[in-house]
Amino acid sequence: MSGQGVGMAEFTEPSGVRLVYDVAGRGEPPIVFVHGWGGDRSYLAPQTEFFAAGHTVLALDLRGHGQSSQPDPGAARYDIDTLADDVLAVAAAAGLRRPVLVGHSLGALIGLSCAARPGVLTALAMVDSAPISNESAKAYFRDSVEAVRADADGSWRTSFANGFFLPTDTARREEIMAGFPAGDPGIAAAVLLAMSEFDGVGALSRATVPVLSIGSAHPANSAADLRAACPSITIGQTVGSGHFNQLEVPGQVNAMIEKFLAVNGL
Repeated sequence: MSGQGVGMAEFTEPSGVRLVYDVAGRGEPPIVFVHGWGGDRSYLAPQTEFFAAGHTVLALDLRGHGQSSQPDPGAARYDIDTLADDVLAVAAAAGLRRPVLVGHSLGALIGLSCAARPGVLTALAMVDSAPISNESAKAYFRDSVEAVRADADGSWRTSFANGFFLPTDTARREEIMAGFPAGDPGIAAAVLLAMSEFDGVGALSRATVPVLSIGSAHPANSAADLRAACPSITIGQTVGSGHFNQLEVPGQVNAMIEKFLAVNGL
């Protein structure tokens, strides 16, 4: 992350998990950016840099990712609600009260867990969310957990990552393809299982704040299903990008988030 006032910091939660994050900018409401499965805080850099001009922004590495601690999987250490607890603890440590949360993929599910808790967020923007209402995709994730756990050479995850991109996508493509399968397979499997088990529809139906969903060329969730769970949701879709639309077409993503905040008086 670059910009005025940028600084890297660390927060250690009670069980000893160390979480690394960056803070930059100034202004209300603050915005917290949460990356996806196998990513890190740099995956939302075009958004943190854009919104730091008018907001305090924070981007963190989730546990098991980037420069944060990588606790062994087990005992619900990578459940969506646990990851959401981490995000909220980091935001509180940074002095950010009721932030807007912008989450990509897995980060959108974490955002839903937060949005279902009264008084925690001001708004939620989901960027090409992982499966919420798509039960067949969640079943595929669940059925693939053991294959990922055994994926010591990264071949399964490399094959899976190919589906992230349109043929025309170029932004950080080689870097993502190299980095995604390089993480610990046990942690990757635990996160995949958590995504498959999370009740996203229930969390979305309980959301207490305005919600935006920005899909890519092939979103995992249908607009009709999302509206059925949350009739007030705002739906958007980018043009000309696969799963990493926040990197491939950041201007489109940033403009939608900016307009969403404006129409909600934020």
